[in-house]
Amino acid sequence: MVTSPGLERATILRESAAAASHLARICFKTGPPTQVGVELEWTVHDAADPARSIDAGRLRAALGRHSPTTLTPTSPADPLGHGSAVTLEPGGQVEVSTPPRTSVAALVRATGADIAELTALLGAAGLALGSSGIDPHREPRPVLHTPRYRAMRRAFDGRGPAGRTMMDATAGLQVCLDAGEPDQVALRWAVAHAVGPPLLAAFATADRHAGRPTGWASARMAAWLAIEPSRTRPVWSPQRPDEDPTAAWVRYVLAAPLLCLRRPGTDWTPPPGVTFGDWLAGALPRPPTTDDLDYHVSTLFPPVRPRGYLELRYLDAQPGRGWTIPLAVLAALFADPATLHAAYVVSAPVAHRWHAAARRGLADPALAAAAAQLLDLALAALPRLDLPSDLYDEIHRGVRRRRAVAERGDR
Repeated sequence: MVTSPGLERATILRESAAAASHLARICFKTGPPTQVGVELEWTVHDAADPARSIDAGRLRAALGRHSPTTLTPTSPADPLGHGSAVTLEPGGQVEVSTPPRTSVAALVRATGADIAELTALLGAAGLALGSSGIDPHREPRPVLHTPRYRAMRRAFDGRGPAGRTMMDATAGLQVCLDAGEPDQVALRWAVAHAVGPPLLAAFATADRHAGRPTGWASARMAAWLAIEPSRTRPVWSPQRPDEDPTAAWVRYVLAAPLLCLRRPGTDWTPPPGVTFGDWLAGALPRPPTTDDLDYHVSTLFPPVRPRGYLELRYLDAQPGRGWTIPLAVLAALFADPATLHAAYVVSAPVAHRWHAAARRGLADPALAAAAAQLLDLALAALPRLDLPSDLYDEIHRGVRRRRAVAERGDR
């Protein structure tokens, strides 16, 4: 979801209170919940031989003036026709990030048109979008080699292969929802987290990687869970359900080690173990700025990340138009306070079961039962989204199909 920063970016920070104040201003922007956005990632494949490697030159030629500057430094990086920005992940996965829309229907129409445009650009170059949350055909292989990505690989390599898998082979679906009015933020924050494990299980698509079954319903989430926990674990915990969201986020941000330290040249490797809180306390030669803090936040990858709005990051990429179904489910669950409360009651008992959701998906009975109840709530609230009849029917059928799978308790 594209938003305007609108804040001073280079104020020097000398104490944690100033950092906390900046994070509170930019990460939880309150007001009536009126907008929704989506970010979609896909692995990219040769249309004739999906196991064939794709290099940067081929992607550059296909994307043309839409190429991000990480791929083509001189590119104008023009958005697609309905406003979506095109970016690339380090393994060559392509992503579109939409401007926020005031309705799910408007978002689906605009995003669908931009996906069609992107598909045509890639198709003209003999390329096709993938349809699952992890590359089912190829081993992880880097395509982009920016200073940021080199520093990330060095940091993650020390913990095993999961970091490279996450960076170079996974694709997710991110749904972006407003934080809401001040008196709604805590509940919306809690529900955004609590429904994560059952919805991850319900929409898992990443069970095959590099030509082999993985033993996971979502090997994409398995990779995220296996890299550095201080930047990927959930911020909200069912063990501390009433903790203030801003205080929890500030503590999380300041305690996370630096992943990149931007400097002239190509080596952005930070001193090992230095957290942003350490930097504020004088651990590095110069004090950090608000821009450094914002960049540090961009290197944190919890399942729900506050960016003014709430970015829900836990869903696998979906095949075809399947992305519209979890988008509508989440929008419906967040459509009114009564449904939010009901969703929390349903999901709170399984809110900690991220690992089980990634491993077993709907084969886990507790997660399957919670998913079925959440999908029932979404079906009941779906009319509140005011969808046109054709889109309503399409999404209603999709949710009912997924609900039937959850009731069976399998993938």
